Amino acid sequence: MRDSILYMPIGRKTFNLETGEEQRKNSSILLKQLGWNVIEPEGIITSPEELSEFLDSIDSEKVIHSIYQSVTFADGEFVEILIKKIKAPVTVWSIREPSIGGRLHLNSLTGGNSTSHVLYCANHPYTFIFGNPEEAQVQDKLLKNLKVQKVIEDLKAFKIGVIGEHPPGFFFSGTDEDKLHKQLGVELKHLDLYEAFEESKKLPKEAWQGAIERAEEQVIGLSRTDKTVERFAQFSTHVQRLIQKENLNGLAIRCWPDFFNELGAAACSTLSQFTEDGIVSSCESDIHGSVSMYILQQLSGGQPPYLGDMVHVNEASNSVVFWHCGAGAYSLAHPDQGAQPGVHPNRKLGFTMEFGLKPGRVTMFRVGYTPKGYRLLVMRGNALDTPKRFNGTSVEVELETEVNSTLYSLMEEGFEPHYALVYADVADELVELGRQLGLKTVVFSNN
Repeated sequence: MRDSILYMPIGRKTFNLETGEEQRKNSSILLKQLGWNVIEPEGIITSPEELSEFLDSIDSEKVIHSIYQSVTFADGEFVEILIKKIKAPVTVWSIREPSIGGRLHLNSLTGGNSTSHVLYCANHPYTFIFGNPEEAQVQDKLLKNLKVQKVIEDLKAFKIGVIGEHPPGFFFSGTDEDKLHKQLGVELKHLDLYEAFEESKKLPKEAWQGAIERAEEQVIGLSRTDKTVERFAQFSTHVQRLIQKENLNGLAIRCWPDFFNELGAAACSTLSQFTEDGIVSSCESDIHGSVSMYILQQLSGGQPPYLGDMVHVNEASNSVVFWHCGAGAYSLAHPDQGAQPGVHPNRKLGFTMEFGLKPGRVTMFRVGYTPKGYRLLVMRGNALDTPKRFNGTSVEVELETEVNSTLYSLMEEGFEPHYALVYADVADELVELGRQLGLKTVVFSNN
């Protein structure tokens, strides 16, 4: 399991190693305080031979990320050895010159410049940090970079249960399975929707009663005797068994028309409960929607994400409304209303979620795919404290950028109509994610 960061303090004896050693010690302390297992030498490495010997002595399979600190200037031979032996992405870290006037003690910035050039030419993923370990901006950037690296690693273990093919014409919900795995590491497990319907109906009451009890913890006024509530509990219980059997982390489920016609209930409640409990679940078998939700969940420390259509523009408040038929994690409901059961606005079958989402700072995001390849969409905004705009679940978000120009740009760029949203500001991390993955990233933000 890759669970460690490699800290490589590099310097040359022709510079002031005594001053450099102080920075090395402080940097080591900081990295350990960030909560990672740190693999590091006992002091500054001062020759390519010493570096090679040290790298041969460690378990390279455990390294998720390398932090290459130019304690002093050092030529490109050092980092070339590093990336030949350790394939993980690299953070290049230059520290400040300790004094101005007289001798150039460290020349760390030139060392970082030289190292970055080597990595760029080698097409090796890297990022750059400048500053000393006690600086808040250094600590913040390190945290964000390592968080992004953890998400990249998590994606390699992310497995989506695709239950039923997407509805006709919903091309954005599909994927090229091989390209998805190659680009992001994501794995799919295709499961039969109709078989799931039939198997769920066979479950005895004592098997699925717990799913209703779980929903009652957060859904206000849920009726145990409602037939659609029973169908929700049966189907959710069966899918929970599939999750455990297949080791799934997310779901993409074909919801209509099959749920209404064959099961006699809406899928929205199943999607809502699983997302609330950490198994991100997208409707209409939107595979990239599930991936987008998972990335937001991981970057936000486990916050439940939302997935919705952009259905309305309000120029007066520079806002847009994201909506869906009745899916939404319970805890996203406005606290004055809470999560309440409802019926699908078109099919008039339950049980769905019926609430407006809570106010707060949000990030909107989408992993998209076009014939040109993968790309990311990132937007910042504020979820407004406004009444529920439409039947189902919805949230009105004030954008940071001008709403009409943003709308037209989204359409001209041909982005998909499902947008993932989370109550956290993780836009910087998403931009860094795109950079590390080498993906085009379109950002709508004032920052």
